[in-house]
Amino acid sequence: MNDSAIQIFRTQDGQTEIQVKLEKDTVWLTQKQIAELFEKDSDTIGLHLNNIFKSGELEENSTTEKYSVVQTEGPRKVKRTIRHYNLDAIISVGYRVNSIRGVQFRIWANKILKEYLIHGYSINETVLLMKSQQLTELQRTIKLLNSAISAKELTNDENKGLLSIITDYSYALEILDQYDFQTLKIKDTSGKDVFRINYNDAIKQIAFVRKAFSNSELFGREKDESFKSSISSIYQTFEKNDLYPSIEEKAAHLLYFITKNHSFVDGNKRIAAFMFLYFLEKNKILFDSSGKKRIADNALVALTLMIAVSKPDEKDTIIKVIVNLINKNN
Repeated sequence: MNDSAIQIFRTQDGQTEIQVKLEKDTVWLTQKQIAELFEKDSDTIGLHLNNIFKSGELEENSTTEKYSVVQTEGPRKVKRTIRHYNLDAIISVGYRVNSIRGVQFRIWANKILKEYLIHGYSINETVLLMKSQQLTELQRTIKLLNSAISAKELTNDENKGLLSIITDYSYALEILDQYDFQTLKIKDTSGKDVFRINYNDAIKQIAFVRKAFSNSELFGREKDESFKSSISSIYQTFEKNDLYPSIEEKAAHLLYFITKNHSFVDGNKRIAAFMFLYFLEKNKILFDSSGKKRIADNALVALTLMIAVSKPDEKDTIIKVIVNLINKNN
C-alpha cells in the first residue's frame, strides 16, 4: 500500500473530505505512513497504537499484518518485514492524535457518523416497511389463489396453473409458516455422515480455491486456531452420541461456525460457503436424485450473509432453516 492510500484534504467550500483507496476490502499502512497521514512523529503513533491494543479497543492480531517491503537505505535497497495496520486501527488513531490533521479527520468522521445515524435510521425504517408490505402482499396473493382455485367459473387449465404454483412452492411456504410460528423442526435428514472432514484436508481444499478463484495473498491466511475449532466442533459428542447426528446438521453448523469465527484475514464467507458445499458433496447429498442442486446459488449467498449479520441467540433458528433447505424434501 503506497503513501496515497488515504488522503485528508479540504474542499473549496471549506468542508473536510477523505479519499480512501481500498485494497482487498481494507487499507494497510505502516506506523510511519500513519504518522505522515496525521502529521505526527512515529513514536507518538506507536504510543497511541499500544494504548489502543492495551485497552482492548481493538485486537492486535486481527488488525495488524506483517508484509515484506523494499526500502532504500543509503545506496542499498533492502527487503524488510514491517508491521502494517488496517483501516480499523488507522481510524482509532485518528480519534486520538492531537494535530490539525487529526482535528480535520474527527470533523469528517463525526459528520459521516451523524449522517449515517440519521439516514441509516430512515433507510432501515423504509426497508422494514417494504418487508412488511411484501409479506402482506404475499399473504393476500395466497388467499386470492386459494379463492380462485375454488371458483367454479375458472377453466380446468387455469385451475391447473394455479395449483401448480402452490404445489411447486408449497414446501417453501410451509417453512415460512413454521418460521413465523416458531415450529420449525429438524426432520427428513440423511442420517449419519459417511465422510468426516478434517483440518488438514480442509486446508488443502482452501489452497485449491485460492488458486482457482483468488489472487490475494491474504485469502485463506489463518488469524488464529478458530478454523481448526470450527472443523472439530461439528463432531462434538455427549455421552458418546453426536450432538449433530445428521449430515445436514453437521453441514449447517460447519457453515455457521466458519462464517461466525472469522478465522481468516480474507475470504471468510467464501471459504465458509465452499467448505459447506464440499462437505455436502463428499457426503453425496449436494445434488438430488435428478442431479439438481439441493441449494441454489442465491440461497447459499443469502444464508451465508444472514449468518454473518445474525445475533448469537438466533443460531438455533438459522440452523433449522438451513437443514430444512437441504434435507430430502428440498
